[in-house]
Amino acid sequence: MLDFKKELAKAVQHFWQVRGKQKKRQGSKGGKKDAGNRGAVTGGKHADGFVRLIAAIVKDAGLRNVAIHVSEKKQRTLPGFYRPSKEWDLVVLSDSNLVAAVEVKSQVGSFGNNFNNRVEEALGNATDFWAAYREGIFKPSQKPWLGYLFMLEASPESTRATQRINLNPYAVDEAFQERSYAKRYELVCERFVRDRLYDSACFFYVKLGYW
Repeated sequence: MLDFKKELAKAVQHFWQVRGKQKKRQGSKGGKKDAGNRGAVTGGKHADGFVRLIAAIVKDAGLRNVAIHVSEKKQRTLPGFYRPSKEWDLVVLSDSNLVAAVEVKSQVGSFGNNFNNRVEEALGNATDFWAAYREGIFKPSQKPWLGYLFMLEASPESTRATQRINLNPYAVDEAFQERSYAKRYELVCERFVRDRLYDSACFFYVKLGYW
């Protein structure tokens, strides 16, 4: 049986190690680095540990006659409805049947600037996916499974309460008022699942460099 906690710890370790190496290496040849933390993410691959863990979970489930795609970009790209296509982090197929698709995201720093962007991105991806399914783009597949994993950096900025938002004439949902970004993300993931935008959502936060 897969030791989920142990493997998740390895995935987190991989995330910080690759991120640190990329940030240090990025721009070394040209002498120019991306501003802020962007240099740590433009190289990609930092979330590969999470993708491999999800793939291992699928494999461990003992599903028959399935192909788990995590590396080849073309095999992880599915057609959409509001756009031509979308590259997912993991796609599971059984012959010509779509079994599952998973999106993996993370955020380190810039919490106030990026919270809305991350939510809008996740909403758009799910909306496009289910519209494509509704229109029969994935035929002959039965209803596929859609998953979302999100890791947030745990820091004073992400875990402390935010200031109250006052708008006029419409009030902000009290569920978001004076809650940390971590609590907001947790609430968003709960609502994703409750509203059936995603079949399952995994959210967690980890301190910088912790494993």
